[in-house]
Amino acid sequence: MALLKVGDKAPSFEGINEKGETIKLKDYKGKKLILFFYPKDNTPGCTAEACSLRDHYTELRDAGYELLGVSPDSAKKHQNFINKFEFPFPLLADTELEVIKGFGAWGRKKFMGREYDGVLRSTFIIDGKGVIERVIDKVKTKAHAAQILEPVG
Repeated sequence: MALLKVGDKAPSFEGINEKGETIKLKDYKGKKLILFFYPKDNTPGCTAEACSLRDHYTELRDAGYELLGVSPDSAKKHQNFINKFEFPFPLLADTELEVIKGFGAWGRKKFMGREYDGVLRSTFIIDGKGVIERVIDKVKTKAHAAQILEPVG
């Protein structure tokens, strides 16, 4: 399945965060949501991306955004990742890949000469009505917050 695109309705989802609490897309109704998909906690690129969002969290919130990260890691791994880097946003444990695949963020990847299926690092900006207003599929891990905040045009 291809990544969802601008104008698509975000698929309804439900999952468990790092605290074992249920999070649903409808929890963000009326709010702009940054939904970012990343492959794995505590890896260099994923850590750089999440730290960029952490370091600019106030700016993102001031711009009206809520944040939610999603990876196939367990809730326990997410809690350790959050504790280690002091992330102020929740991380969804999508161990069954339902949310990841629902957004089309799963597919063929190449790394060091080998091909495999995995999470396609991507970010969706979803408006308060649940419609995707922006897709970032070429994430700059160290400058991801700036990428989100830069005017589209």
